[in-house]
Amino acid sequence: MATSEARWKGDLSKAQMLLAAIDADDPDLFDCSIIDHGNGVGEIVIRVECDDIASMQSIMDDILACISAAEVSLQAIEN
Repeated sequence: MATSEARWKGDLSKAQMLLAAIDADDPDLFDCSIIDHGNGVGEIVIRVECDDIASMQSIMDDILACISAAEVSLQAIEN
């Protein structure tokens, strides 16, 4: 069994928007949640568990690419 976890910490509202970008993307392949640290700070936690490392890597790559694209889009809107 191969497992991986990725975390992103920052503005809570931004975390919610980033999570929305991946939440509908094959939810059976990974678990994701937001931890509210208070004071407007949130942390996205993404967990992937697969039978093999190649599948885990592929899924995590897809998730991170979606989050990265969403983050770039949010930055463009903010600026």
